[in-house]
Amino acid sequence: MKTCNKHIYSQNFSLTLVIIPAVVAIIVLLIGSNIARAFSLAGAFSIIKFRSAPGDSKDISYVLFTMAAGLACGVGVFSYGILFTVFLCLLMWVLNLINFGEIKNSQKLLKITIPEDLDYENAFEEVFEEYTIEHQLIKLRTTDLGSLYQLVYTVTMPDKVTQKDFLDALRCRNGNLSIILSMHSEANGGL
Repeated sequence: MKTCNKHIYSQNFSLTLVIIPAVVAIIVLLIGSNIARAFSLAGAFSIIKFRSAPGDSKDISYVLFTMAAGLACGVGVFSYGILFTVFLCLLMWVLNLINFGEIKNSQKLLKITIPEDLDYENAFEEVFEEYTIEHQLIKLRTTDLGSLYQLVYTVTMPDKVTQKDFLDALRCRNGNLSIILSMHSEANGGL
């Protein structure tokens, strides 16, 4: 979380990085040197990969966790299955309780539509200096047959700034055209 680019990371991925090593260690312990178990587990993993819709990383780690529990029951070591199921459930509950991996800053994705004659490079600098800690233009595209531009920024806002004041200041500059301010993690796929 500390080394991620500008602290833009997924909370679910952070949780997955904690859960997966324990699940993999349990699976390796249960398989041991038994070739038949290894091949059957590889078959089960291929079913998951090709037969299910892709979810987020935390969902996939839960699927692996339940497979490990099923493997323990199938091998006949119920005590291991019960032990690591209780341990991992407690671990996931505690991580959820402390909100592990929460993004601490208020980085958002900002999409601004402007007319083609507006100097987009300098039009919003004063607003950004007043209302944001950091901003970066990450995408520029034309819309409406080239009559409008859509600018996409990442902006980091301090806690004391209200989103309404920020949007009002931007609306005054862009001629009251469309502005979208969303959480950055929600919008990663929509760039």
